[in-house]
Amino acid sequence: MSQTTSNSLYLQVKPAGAYHCVCDANQDAASRIVSYLLGQETTPLFSLESIAAWLDGNEPKAREILRHMQKLQWLQWVSEPQSVKDGKLEDILPGILAPLSMSEKSLLADNQGFYIASNGIPHETAEELSALSADLASLYERHRGLLNGNLNRPDNWAIVDAAGFSQLGFWPLHVGNELFFLVVDGMPRFDHPNFMQLVWVLCSRYAPFVNTSPAIPVSVGSSVSASHNAG
Repeated sequence: MSQTTSNSLYLQVKPAGAYHCVCDANQDAASRIVSYLLGQETTPLFSLESIAAWLDGNEPKAREILRHMQKLQWLQWVSEPQSVKDGKLEDILPGILAPLSMSEKSLLADNQGFYIASNGIPHETAEELSALSADLASLYERHRGLLNGNLNRPDNWAIVDAAGFSQLGFWPLHVGNELFFLVVDGMPRFDHPNFMQLVWVLCSRYAPFVNTSPAIPVSVGSSVSASHNAG
């Protein structure tokens, strides 16, 4: 992969990589690399050395895990740097949220059940859905041993139709030490570039990258799991 040896390209996260980063509170090495990228306000100039510093300083290992991540469509190399959207969350999030649902109706809530921003959902309905997302999170925690332990199921919830398609979905987003809920009316569109933008906005504010962490022990075979269903 020629990109891994180039010093003139910028490393950018794709929607599937953003999803992998926030779908679980327990991060593997690939998630940590994505967090490192999304915790910055501007896409960094690619440096194999800087990535390797997070993987025991082993450049061949870093090259291999990056190759896996590219194969899974989690990362891409771009010629121009990109910057995260700035401004108040209530101002920038509605536009980011709009295309994440087939119906263009979605909202973002915090872990206390208060909604931060919404698009296409009336205020009172948004408040009630946000409270419901917190209730579902509590329900999952009470039955974590069954759902996560025995059944190995994630903490997403959905109301589905007779064909099994989501009519209303609740998607926890684990960002650093914070937990958010993305509530989506209808079928989600997490393969849309705006999903990466949403995670980038949250990571850059609530889990900013600080270059003080030690290297991450990693085994390539176990650090990159099968691709998630996020485009």
